[in-house]
Amino acid sequence: MTIKFGIIGGGVMAEALLSRLILQGIYQPQEVIVSEPQPSRRGFLVQQYGVYVTAENQEVARAVAAEVLFLAIKPQVFETVATELSATAIMPSLVISILAGVPLSKLEAAFPTVPAIRAMPNTPATVGAGMTAIAPGKHVQLHHLEQAQHLFKAVGEVVEVPEALMDAVTGLSGSGPGYVAIVVEALTDGGVAAGLPRAIASQLALQTVLGTAQLLKDSRIHPAELKDRVTSPGGTTIAGIAELERYGFRSALIEAVKAAAIRSKTLGS
Repeated sequence: MTIKFGIIGGGVMAEALLSRLILQGIYQPQEVIVSEPQPSRRGFLVQQYGVYVTAENQEVARAVAAEVLFLAIKPQVFETVATELSATAIMPSLVISILAGVPLSKLEAAFPTVPAIRAMPNTPATVGAGMTAIAPGKHVQLHHLEQAQHLFKAVGEVVEVPEALMDAVTGLSGSGPGYVAIVVEALTDGGVAAGLPRAIASQLALQTVLGTAQLLKDSRIHPAELKDRVTSPGGTTIAGIAELERYGFRSALIEAVKAAAIRSKTLGS
């Protein structure tokens, strides 16, 4: 069977996409090849998903000469890997990169004339609830864009943005799961401080965050409107919100997104 999808890097995000693509039948295991330096990780991917694996990045490039090459490596090693891949003199039909901070200009310099798409998924992709932003390069045609959207819809929702906004995307949705995890942890600790057993506090915190997000998504009401609906005069919620404002909760989240966006820019420089 012909290899149609090649992945450079077999980490968590690559596995998230791989697992969903196979589960949904978008690719068969025999149509996928993954390069991964760690032998134990290669063994796991073979056992879990039945895909082809290799320690050689060039083998992936040669295998997907007419199909999709997916870059899921650390941004810091991009130059090294790109040089290694270019030595094959064989180019895929489409390159998709999820490398934070690595701009399209670098992708297009490494893969001349090849359509390149820069993407930023996030970790909820591992359970099919991810958010991915994609930015097309100058050689990308409509069918390339549709192909990328089809792939990332396997792990959640997809939005197209200009590349100039990709660092902001990284700061918000790319890093956002870390912020939300801290919110859940803090709510749980607050429940424990108020007298709840930790297991119950954890369940209450997690479902409250999950349910509120689902309510906002389904109802499409503004978050401020929902906040107003549950904030009665002189009640418990306004007392809690007043403390959040006093300690700069809102500003802290805003600054976190900005700091992560700035860091994203430096990763690609």
